[in-house]
Amino acid sequence: MTEALFQFIWQHSLYKVTGLSTTEGEAITIVHPGKLNRDAGPDFMEARVKIGNTTLVGNVELHLKTSDWNKHGHQHNKAYQNLVLHVVYENDAEHVTPGTPTVVLAGHIAEAVIAHYDKLMQAAGKLPCAGQLAQVRDITKEGWLSRLLAERWEEKLGDWNILLETATEDWRNLLYWRMAANFGFKTNATAFLLLARSLPLNVLSRHRENLEQVEALLFGQAGMLHDEFNDDYPTALYKEYSYLKMKYKLAPQAGHLWKFMRMRPANFPTIRIAQFAALIHKSEHLFSQIIETHSVKEIEPLLDVAASSYWDSHFRFDELHPNPAPKALGKTSVQNIIINTIAPIQFLYAAKQGTNDLREQALNLLETVPPEKNNIITIWHEHGWDAVNAAQTQALLQLYNRYCSSRKCLNCAIGLSIIRQAN
Repeated sequence: MTEALFQFIWQHSLYKVTGLSTTEGEAITIVHPGKLNRDAGPDFMEARVKIGNTTLVGNVELHLKTSDWNKHGHQHNKAYQNLVLHVVYENDAEHVTPGTPTVVLAGHIAEAVIAHYDKLMQAAGKLPCAGQLAQVRDITKEGWLSRLLAERWEEKLGDWNILLETATEDWRNLLYWRMAANFGFKTNATAFLLLARSLPLNVLSRHRENLEQVEALLFGQAGMLHDEFNDDYPTALYKEYSYLKMKYKLAPQAGHLWKFMRMRPANFPTIRIAQFAALIHKSEHLFSQIIETHSVKEIEPLLDVAASSYWDSHFRFDELHPNPAPKALGKTSVQNIIINTIAPIQFLYAAKQGTNDLREQALNLLETVPPEKNNIITIWHEHGWDAVNAAQTQALLQLYNRYCSSRKCLNCAIGLSIIRQAN
């Protein structure tokens, strides 16, 4: 028995609730266990217990052993002097809490509850609940996925709020920064975000109609241009950037920040920067279009861009590739941008505006996008949990990363369902 498990058992009433009595022999009924207190002080607040014919409302403290009361110094702490109940797993000391009734739960907890918990904690695979997942009802899974998606967005959008404040509440800048980070995908997201933040959107906007100048600004600020190229294209970009750099007093970032290793050439940062330049060149009033668009079929044309013709036969500057082909932003990449940038920014904008309908539309947008494919989603598939859309894959990513990988089964609705079945 651990303190975390004991609190969990109390919180969810996973013990035999009838036939309880205090150590003084008085019958006791737990009307409500109270609210878990995550701050300093007693473990549970606002509990309701009935002792004899008297109902008491107040705080409850839990310990594995009665003697832990003194070990933890509660006898000297005024915060613990007005409890309605002291709950222990094992009673190993007498008269520790004078004036506060004590109840012992050891004989009231089914051994299967502890066994199910131990099985989750000792599971060898990547999913603690893998062997018991089939026992969980679909309605439990679906409800938990909805909560996990909201939790994932709360975490993500907290960081976005900070960026929005940095951008002085300019939504166009927020979209520009987050879209840039998304074009970097996982490997080069940070480098791409740094690039965007080093190059003001208003500078790019002034040159939007000239694709070569947009490319020069982006590749130059990325630290990828120098004066020793052989090809005409990068040489022209370098000359253009040299002038624009002086004009706008720009400071490029270090080129070594970009990662090429263990990456498909189509995902090289050079290709992604060229595609991002094409998006800037093509787009006018992109933010307003994205905020007003809630259909994948309407969003996809907005992101239908390809790198300029030089990149048909290149993946890096001065390195000719023998099999030329256009480098368009693929459907999977477009879906990734919808999932990780467009739907969240729509949700955040709606939340800031206090518009519930728009928030629902942002959530519904994810439900129209096919499920993502990655290693974590494959793990869930192998254990019989198949996502039907991107909303569910986003939730499953949150479940794996925040709960399964750190064995936080006691904080998970799936873990609760499995342990509760043993009661």
